Amino acid sequence: MPHVITQSCCSDGSCVFACPVNCIHPTPDEPDFLTAEMLHIDPRACVDCGACVDACPVEAIVPDSKLSPKQLPFLEINASYFPKGKRPLWYSPMLAPIPEAPKVEERRTPLRVAVVGSGPAGMYAADELLTQAGVEVSVFDKLPTPYGLVRAGVAPDHQHTKQVAELFDMIADQDGFSFYLNVDVGRDLTHADLLRHHHAVVYAVGASSDRRLDIPGAALPGSFTATEFVTWVNALPDHAELPVRLDHERVVIVGNGNVALDVARVLTLDPAALDGTDISRTALAALHDSKVREVVVVGRRGPEFSAFTMPELIGLASSVEVVLDPPARELVLKALAETDDRVRREKLELLATLPTEPSGSGRHIRLCYQLSPVRVVGEDRVEGVQFEAGGSVPGSSEPTTIPAGLLLTSIGYRALPVKDLPFDEVRAVVPNEDGRVLDPATGAALPGVYVVGWIKRGPSGFIGTNKSCSRDTVFALVDDYNQGLLPDPEHGQGPFDELVRQRQPDVVDRRGWLNIEAAELARGHAANRVRDKFTAVPQMLAAAGLHPLT
Repeated sequence: MPHVITQSCCSDGSCVFACPVNCIHPTPDEPDFLTAEMLHIDPRACVDCGACVDACPVEAIVPDSKLSPKQLPFLEINASYFPKGKRPLWYSPMLAPIPEAPKVEERRTPLRVAVVGSGPAGMYAADELLTQAGVEVSVFDKLPTPYGLVRAGVAPDHQHTKQVAELFDMIADQDGFSFYLNVDVGRDLTHADLLRHHHAVVYAVGASSDRRLDIPGAALPGSFTATEFVTWVNALPDHAELPVRLDHERVVIVGNGNVALDVARVLTLDPAALDGTDISRTALAALHDSKVREVVVVGRRGPEFSAFTMPELIGLASSVEVVLDPPARELVLKALAETDDRVRREKLELLATLPTEPSGSGRHIRLCYQLSPVRVVGEDRVEGVQFEAGGSVPGSSEPTTIPAGLLLTSIGYRALPVKDLPFDEVRAVVPNEDGRVLDPATGAALPGVYVVGWIKRGPSGFIGTNKSCSRDTVFALVDDYNQGLLPDPEHGQGPFDELVRQRQPDVVDRRGWLNIEAAELARGHAANRVRDKFTAVPQMLAAAGLHPLT
């Protein structure tokens, strides 16, 4: 009875480290754990010990006998990556990359590190640091609530994926860990402030800006990025009151990555399926009143370049009705005949099974390809999107307009410069080598300054990708500490606490966050929901116990 990895795989690799027979891999011939869409279990090598089940933070691993109907496609996918007739992978020399961590040498002043950003990259970095004895980690976030896109960026119907927050709670509960939430580094504290009180500063600030369409009409009301929509759905304070109107029968989404498919699914799901989730009250009410019947997801290139992952497409097709635009079907068949790439073929084969017309029984998603947006149509708000067809699309290449009342773009992310740090404007990352921030003028590492996550490598990978990324940076940091390259802090933890509270009296610590969480869970329980999130910072601060809500 082999185990199977399913759609909610976060690729953090915890299962890989737990497996005693090394049977979990990205693919048989590709040992790249950083870029893998998901991991797979070799059914011939699996000994059914269940260690991976306990290690997985998002409950993605299931015995094959307990797969739900929606999960059954993953049984074949896992097995197909390990061809019959070959030896199980654990007989081969391609073992999982599990480097040994350098040990922090004992010094009079224990290693003290500031981590700016409490999303997955920051929390994984803190976890790796705290495996060492005596290390102290201070984690900062400008919001009163932690965990970044796990809280604000995962679709509300993907509660299993959000369970990785439970792992982060365990990390935050370790000795040596401190939260400084509702503290904006760059406004309340400077980079120099952090370095004076820590041996090193690790920036885990992500890529907080969306790439936007540069076409006429793109700024009309009713035009948003998919990320803005997701954070509206997830009750992020900055976007909780986003003026999203679902009063038209059609929505157009430009871009076809996983975020685009998440948004399309949320817009077309039966809203009753979201009633018990942690979706914001405002978004849930809007979805219940929605007049949307069709969501058109547009790819600017051909179907062989689809940005979504295979697990995401399987999950989408098993949750809502998905159709392939008739011209796109011809593109899919053409691409199938021309490609020998395994991952692309799997996606194309699944796309080829989709119908070209909806059943008419409810809301649906339509996938289109080789359409480039050239203009957003409308006077006072979005009324449609004009596209030009690619050269290989059958039929006319004349511009065509798709009527719609809402336009969402999902065409990538871009990091913003970090105050007091160098920035590569071309790559949109902080220049670094193995996580060490580099001086652009000399190419030398800046003492005590490090990066992890998207600000380090660019917007790529999944939640779990940050685990390996953060581990590599922490290894570099510890090596530098052991070699005496990180000067001892000028001041201790006590003076630093005083400085923070002087600059930001409403700092939220671990106890404050637990108070916020308990209040949200209680609100959710009263409404038969997983959680009912606060949507405004004053509400959060009141729940944290800092001051009464007025």
